Amino acid sequence: MTTPHVLKVSDPRTLRAYAHPLRIRLIGLLRSEGPMTATRAAAALGDNVPNCSFHLRQLAKYGFAERVPGADARERPWRATARMTAWDDDSDDPAMRAATDQLNSVLLGVFTQRAQDYLASRGDEPTEWRAAAGFGDALVHVTAAELRELVEQMEALTARFADRGTDPAARPAGSRPVQLIQLAIPRGPMGSR
Repeated sequence: MTTPHVLKVSDPRTLRAYAHPLRIRLIGLLRSEGPMTATRAAAALGDNVPNCSFHLRQLAKYGFAERVPGADARERPWRATARMTAWDDDSDDPAMRAATDQLNSVLLGVFTQRAQDYLASRGDEPTEWRAAAGFGDALVHVTAAELRELVEQMEALTARFADRGTDPAARPAGSRPVQLIQLAIPRGPMGSR
């Protein structure tokens, strides 16, 4: 079975179920490493098997993960149901806004932890990787339409590498997974200078 590219979530309850740091990390692991058991996931994430097993079942309950068909009774691997999860941040429904805010807050925490983990081991990285990776920001003055266009252009730049996520043969020698984290957050009140 080919995994669909995007799972579009429009239900606040489902988004709240997804908004858990371990669940986000589990889905990320299944997407980057492929199907695995709760035991293997626990080892990779430094967690315990019962906890990972519980959260994998919750992810399955809400459609984010599923058992791999045909697995034997002892080895019961899980897989992600999609390569990406998407949701709309522009809903006027208060329940949906609260759910997306909760999920975005959890994601920010996960991303921040990943950045801190990188900084803790950065000194062990080869010089070429230390020089290529890093942090930066840009303050731009744009309209909402221009910001949307800018985000679409950034997504188009990264789309050229998308096949490497699912096809190891497409990865050039010396490549490794790199997470690009995008934050497009307005600063200050509307109309401020």
